[in-house]
Amino acid sequence: MNRVRERLRAAWAYERGLSGAGIGVAVLDSGIAGTHPDLRGRVELERCFGKQTDPRDLCGHGTHISGIIGGSGAASGGRYQGLAPGCHFISLKVLDTKGNGSARDLAEALYWLMDYGASYQVRIVNISMGGVMEGTEAEELLRAVELAWNQGFIVCAAAGNQGPERQSITIPGTSRKIITVGSSDDQEPVRMFGEKKVNYSGRGPTAACICKPDVVAPGSHVISCNGLWRRKGEWHYCTKSGTSMATPAVSGALALLLEQRPHMTNKEVKLHLSKACRNLGLPRNQQGWGQVDLPMLLGEEDGKE
Repeated sequence: MNRVRERLRAAWAYERGLSGAGIGVAVLDSGIAGTHPDLRGRVELERCFGKQTDPRDLCGHGTHISGIIGGSGAASGGRYQGLAPGCHFISLKVLDTKGNGSARDLAEALYWLMDYGASYQVRIVNISMGGVMEGTEAEELLRAVELAWNQGFIVCAAAGNQGPERQSITIPGTSRKIITVGSSDDQEPVRMFGEKKVNYSGRGPTAACICKPDVVAPGSHVISCNGLWRRKGEWHYCTKSGTSMATPAVSGALALLLEQRPHMTNKEVKLHLSKACRNLGLPRNQQGWGQVDLPMLLGEEDGKE
């Protein structure tokens, strides 16, 4: 996370007193270990969907994601602090102990969020998952994420790890409306699907000829909160890789923006983001607008290069 913050130039935001305070982030994942020192007191609600009945994060994925969004870094002296350490979370558990889930459960969580999210000041929805699907299942999930967007939520979803082929963005990242996030450093070899892989980040365009991803952020070898930290032999932190890790970096950056400009709509945020990214010199279907850059995103003249 120290490397992620450096690449996004997050120190510029902290020097100006921004932390994401007052911004709620809904994490649709495997749960959040709310007792972790970096997240303690920040999870305002835990709710399960589908076959999930235990709100605890028994997989570790959701806790790792939450640490990237806004872990305080308390267990590491600040070294592995997330992007928006002042934000708060609601945990909507849709994944099991192996990190598997269904499109139907994800859609159910989104519909619940549309009814109750405003009560928890939720502005951002983080979906660090995706799948290859078609037919009714795909249509229902895309309908749910776009309805959430229409209701005003900023939905950030992973581009998936099926790259580097064209049209390898996973659903719901194929949605025209939401913000789809790829990994800016996927040239680094990472352990994925039981083997080492490079150039894993999903590439566009989508089958509907929509340019995706929208934006990229670091996603390889990210050290963040370990949801299984209480188990013998485990540390407070662990390393994971993928567009699942890049997505919460963007969610955390947008929480800082919303603290600074709370009246921005999701459409305004997306338009502003499109003009606040660093061109990495990569193909459009790989980097989208580029890598999010916080001084540019927060829009002060002295932060621009």
